[in-house]
Amino acid sequence: METLLIILALVSGLIGLAGAVLPAMPGAPLSFIGLLLLSFCDGADVSTTSLWVTGIFLVVVSVLDYVAPVWLTGASGGSEQATRGSLAGLIAGLFFFPPVGLIIGPFVGAFIGEMMASATTGKALKVALMSFVGFVLTTGMKVIYGAVLLFMIVKEAIQLIF
Repeated sequence: METLLIILALVSGLIGLAGAVLPAMPGAPLSFIGLLLLSFCDGADVSTTSLWVTGIFLVVVSVLDYVAPVWLTGASGGSEQATRGSLAGLIAGLFFFPPVGLIIGPFVGAFIGEMMASATTGKALKVALMSFVGFVLTTGMKVIYGAVLLFMIVKEAIQLIF
């Protein structure tokens, strides 16, 4: 049974890391599940504190993944329409054009929203780019989170095997 848990944990960690850059996959939760699976193995050195800390980071990363692009749209001087457009683009991209829609949806939504509000292409482009920067930053966070958890999973799996 432990061998199965170790294999599932490694697969979950690898898919979780891939999911950090593939928008339609829940990368961070899969990485966490991998670590959680290892905690059920006899002799595993995965503490409750480690699970709590990585779980809290999971919540933070997951929330920021959806909030940061919209927040950066407003923080860059974007109008209310641009912020709403970014959110609408995120939702539309999520449901109608996954996985590409999650990448370009907030950008296009913020651009259209800002064009409707100010009718200046330069400002609309700046606001839309900040929405895209938010996406890039949160993707980076997810990659780091997935890589750290994969490292923890591999390290623990090697100790359990040998």
